[in-house]
Amino acid sequence: MNLELFSDQDLVKSYLTGEESVLEELLKRHKSKIYTSIYLLVKDQYLAEDIFQDAFIKVINTLRSGRYNEEGKFLPWVMRIAHNLVIDYFRREKRAPVITSADGTDIFNLLQIQEESAEEKMLRDQTHFDLRAMIHLLPDDQKEVLIMRHYADLSFKEIADLTDVSINTALGRMRYALSNLRKMMKVKEIS
Repeated sequence: MNLELFSDQDLVKSYLTGEESVLEELLKRHKSKIYTSIYLLVKDQYLAEDIFQDAFIKVINTLRSGRYNEEGKFLPWVMRIAHNLVIDYFRREKRAPVITSADGTDIFNLLQIQEESAEEKMLRDQTHFDLRAMIHLLPDDQKEVLIMRHYADLSFKEIADLTDVSINTALGRMRYALSNLRKMMKVKEIS
Protein backbone atom coordinates (compact mmCIF):
# COMPACT_ATOMS: atom_id res chain seq x y z
CA MET A 1 0.00 0.00 0.00
CA ASN A 2 1.47 3.37 -1.03
CA LEU A 3 0.89 5.56 2.04
CA GLU A 4 2.14 8.68 0.26
CA LEU A 5 -1.18 8.83 -1.60
CA PHE A 6 -3.22 9.07 1.62
CA SER A 7 -4.11 12.36 3.28
CA ASP A 8 -3.00 13.06 6.85
CA GLN A 9 -6.60 12.61 7.97
CA ASP A 10 -6.79 9.17 6.31
CA LEU A 11 -3.54 8.14 7.98
CA VAL A 12 -4.81 9.31 11.37
CA LYS A 13 -8.02 7.29 10.87
CA SER A 14 -5.94 4.22 9.93
CA TYR A 15 -3.79 4.72 13.03
CA LEU A 16 -6.88 4.96 15.22
CA THR A 17 -8.13 1.63 13.83
CA GLY A 18 -4.90 -0.08 14.90
CA GLU A 19 -2.66 0.41 11.84
CA GLU A 20 0.44 1.48 13.84
CA SER A 21 2.76 1.59 10.80
CA VAL A 22 1.06 4.68 9.33
CA LEU A 23 2.50 6.79 12.12
CA GLU A 24 5.90 6.45 10.46
CA GLU A 25 4.50 8.02 7.27
CA LEU A 26 3.04 10.95 9.24
CA LEU A 27 6.36 11.42 10.99
CA LYS A 28 8.31 11.24 7.71
CA ARG A 29 5.97 13.78 6.09
CA HIS A 30 6.16 16.43 8.74
CA LYS A 31 9.37 15.88 10.73
CA SER A 32 11.42 18.48 8.89
CA LYS A 33 8.91 21.33 9.23
CA ILE A 34 8.09 20.57 12.89
CA TYR A 35 11.73 20.08 13.92
CA THR A 36 12.82 23.25 12.09
CA SER A 37 10.12 25.35 13.75
CA ILE A 38 11.25 24.07 17.16
CA TYR A 39 14.93 24.59 16.37
CA LEU A 40 14.34 28.18 15.19
CA LEU A 41 12.96 28.98 18.62
CA VAL A 42 15.33 27.05 20.91
CA LYS A 43 18.58 27.29 18.86
CA ASP A 44 19.87 23.99 20.26
CA GLN A 45 19.92 20.78 18.22
CA TYR A 46 19.64 18.39 21.17
CA LEU A 47 16.94 20.40 22.92
CA ALA A 48 15.00 20.64 19.63
CA GLU A 49 15.23 16.86 19.23
CA ASP A 50 13.99 16.34 22.79
CA ILE A 51 11.06 18.71 22.31
CA PHE A 52 10.26 17.10 18.94
CA GLN A 53 10.14 13.65 20.60
CA ASP A 54 8.00 15.01 23.45
CA ALA A 55 5.63 16.50 20.89
CA PHE A 56 5.17 13.18 19.10
CA ILE A 57 4.72 11.33 22.40
CA LYS A 58 1.97 13.83 23.20
CA VAL A 59 0.48 13.32 19.71
CA ILE A 60 0.46 9.53 20.14
CA ASN A 61 -1.06 9.75 23.62
CA THR A 62 -3.75 12.15 22.42
CA LEU A 63 -4.58 9.97 19.42
CA ARG A 64 -4.72 6.81 21.55
CA SER A 65 -6.93 8.45 24.15
CA GLY A 66 -9.46 9.41 21.46
CA ARG A 67 -9.17 13.16 22.14
CA TYR A 68 -7.98 14.11 18.66
CA ASN A 69 -10.67 15.99 16.75
CA GLU A 70 -8.79 18.31 14.41
CA GLU A 71 -10.55 17.29 11.20
CA GLY A 72 -8.04 17.71 8.36
CA LYS A 73 -5.66 19.89 10.37
CA PHE A 74 -3.05 17.40 11.56
CA LEU A 75 0.09 19.47 10.85
CA PRO A 76 -1.16 22.72 12.45
CA TRP A 77 -2.29 20.70 15.46
CA VAL A 78 1.14 19.06 15.87
CA MET A 79 2.87 22.42 15.29
CA ARG A 80 0.74 23.94 18.06
CA ILE A 81 1.68 21.10 20.43
CA ALA A 82 5.39 21.57 19.62
CA HIS A 83 5.10 25.34 19.98
CA ASN A 84 3.41 24.99 23.39
CA LEU A 85 6.19 22.65 24.54
CA VAL A 86 8.78 25.27 23.52
CA ILE A 87 6.90 27.95 25.46
CA ASP A 88 6.69 25.63 28.47
CA TYR A 89 10.44 25.05 28.25
CA PHE A 90 11.21 28.78 28.23
CA ARG A 91 8.83 29.37 31.13
CA ARG A 92 10.55 26.64 33.13
CA GLU A 93 14.00 27.94 32.28
CA LYS A 94 13.02 31.60 32.76
CA ARG A 95 15.47 32.66 30.10
CA ALA A 96 15.28 34.56 26.86
CA PRO A 97 16.17 32.64 23.71
CA VAL A 98 19.29 33.51 21.76
CA ILE A 99 18.08 35.82 19.05
CA THR A 100 19.58 35.11 15.65
CA SER A 101 19.19 36.45 12.16
CA ALA A 102 17.86 34.37 9.27
CA ASP A 103 21.37 33.13 8.45
CA GLY A 104 21.88 31.80 11.99
CA THR A 105 24.21 34.45 13.43
CA ASP A 106 23.47 35.96 16.81
CA ILE A 107 21.74 39.25 16.00
CA PHE A 108 23.61 40.95 18.84
CA ASN A 109 27.04 39.83 17.71
CA LEU A 110 26.99 40.89 14.07
CA LEU A 111 30.42 41.55 12.64
CA GLN A 112 31.43 45.15 12.50
CA ILE A 113 32.54 46.47 9.10
CA GLN A 114 35.25 48.57 10.69
CA GLU A 115 37.38 48.06 13.75
CA GLU A 116 35.58 49.35 16.82
CA SER A 117 37.18 50.91 19.82
CA ALA A 118 36.91 49.41 23.31
CA GLU A 119 34.41 52.14 24.22
CA GLU A 120 32.25 51.36 21.14
CA LYS A 121 32.35 47.64 21.96
CA MET A 122 31.30 48.29 25.56
CA LEU A 123 28.49 50.56 24.39
CA ARG A 124 27.30 48.00 21.81
CA ASP A 125 27.45 45.16 24.35
CA GLN A 126 25.48 47.24 26.87
CA THR A 127 22.89 48.16 24.24
CA HIS A 128 22.45 44.48 23.29
CA PHE A 129 22.17 43.53 26.96
CA ASP A 130 19.57 46.27 27.55
CA LEU A 131 17.53 45.25 24.49
CA ARG A 132 17.54 41.58 25.53
CA ALA A 133 16.41 42.60 29.01
CA MET A 134 13.61 44.77 27.56
CA ILE A 135 12.43 41.94 25.27
CA HIS A 136 12.43 39.63 28.29
CA LEU A 137 10.16 42.11 30.15
CA LEU A 138 7.47 42.04 27.45
CA PRO A 139 4.32 40.05 28.18
CA ASP A 140 4.73 36.45 26.94
CA ASP A 141 2.29 36.82 24.03
CA GLN A 142 4.08 39.95 22.74
CA LYS A 143 7.57 38.49 23.24
CA GLU A 144 6.51 35.33 21.43
CA VAL A 145 5.22 37.18 18.33
CA LEU A 146 8.26 39.50 18.23
CA ILE A 147 10.71 36.59 18.34
CA MET A 148 8.75 34.49 15.86
CA ARG A 149 8.41 37.38 13.38
CA HIS A 150 11.79 39.09 13.54
CA TYR A 151 14.11 36.31 14.56
CA ALA A 152 12.43 33.11 13.33
CA ASP A 153 11.31 34.96 10.18
CA LEU A 154 7.78 33.54 10.26
CA SER A 155 4.89 35.24 8.48
CA PHE A 156 2.00 36.62 10.50
CA LYS A 157 -0.18 33.85 9.06
CA GLU A 158 2.28 31.21 10.33
CA ILE A 159 2.43 32.96 13.70
CA ALA A 160 -1.37 33.10 13.88
CA ASP A 161 -1.61 29.38 13.06
CA LEU A 162 1.06 28.40 15.60
CA THR A 163 -0.37 30.51 18.41
CA ASP A 164 -3.99 29.68 17.52
CA VAL A 165 -5.07 33.32 17.16
CA SER A 166 -6.26 35.45 14.25
CA ILE A 167 -3.81 37.29 12.03
CA ASN A 168 -5.17 40.58 13.41
CA THR A 169 -4.41 39.44 16.96
CA ALA A 170 -0.86 38.48 15.95
CA LEU A 171 -0.41 41.88 14.26
CA GLY A 172 -1.80 43.63 17.33
CA ARG A 173 0.58 41.78 19.63
CA MET A 174 3.50 42.83 17.43
CA ARG A 175 2.33 46.44 17.45
CA TYR A 176 2.05 46.39 21.26
CA ALA A 177 5.46 44.71 21.60
CA LEU A 178 7.16 47.39 19.48
CA SER A 179 5.27 50.16 21.25
CA ASN A 180 6.27 48.77 24.65
CA LEU A 181 9.91 48.48 23.57
CA ARG A 182 9.86 52.12 22.40
CA LYS A 183 8.42 53.20 25.77
CA MET A 184 11.07 51.22 27.66
CA MET A 185 13.80 52.78 25.52
CA LYS A 186 12.51 56.30 26.22
CA VAL A 187 12.44 55.58 29.97
CA LYS A 188 16.00 54.24 29.72
CA GLU A 189 17.14 57.41 27.85
CA ILE A 190 15.65 59.64 30.56
CA SER A 191 17.16 57.76 33.47
